[in-house]
Amino acid sequence: MRYRVVEQFRVGQAGEIYRRFDQQGRMLPDGLRCVESWVSADLNVCYQLMETDDFGLFAEWTRQWQDLIEFEIVPILPADEARAEAIASP
Repeated sequence: MRYRVVEQFRVGQAGEIYRRFDQQGRMLPDGLRCVESWVSADLNVCYQLMETDDFGLFAEWTRQWQDLIEFEIVPILPADEARAEAIASP
């Protein structure tokens, strides 16, 4: 399944986030994959498209960053799948 992840950087922490990233990488557990990532021009928010079959892996991953980042994780569907599901529902 795919997820939209919004990382709200804690105030003044962008530099520390990138230092940790440079030293340790994304620190994703096996089974959690980052498809694509974008950062707002003001360096305060990161938007990611991620994939996993195990939602529980997000807890493992976010625990390593929660001192610097607040997370919003939303399961998403491609529009054509959402349409088909909506039409099939009573």
